[in-house]
Amino acid sequence: MSTTMTIRLEPELKERLDKLATATHRSKSFLASEALREFVELNEWQIQETLDALTEADAGDFASETEVTDALNKWQTPKK
Repeated sequence: MSTTMTIRLEPELKERLDKLATATHRSKSFLASEALREFVELNEWQIQETLDALTEADAGDFASETEVTDALNKWQTPKK
C-alpha cells in the first residue's frame, strides 16, 4: 500500500531528477521514494545511536582513562 505526498522542488533539482529517471528507466516517484527511505533510515539510526549514547552517559557508562589511552595509542601514527 502507498500514499500520495506533494512536495516542492527547486527547478534545478526537478531537472536533475527528470534526467536520472530517464537514465535509469525508473519513475520520478520511485526515485524520490527510495531517496526518502534512505534519508529516513539514516536519520532514524543516527538519532537512536545518540539516544543510546545519552542513556549510557546518564548511567555513568564511560570508557576508563586506560581504555581511552589504549584506543588512542592503537591509532596513533609514528612521529617522524
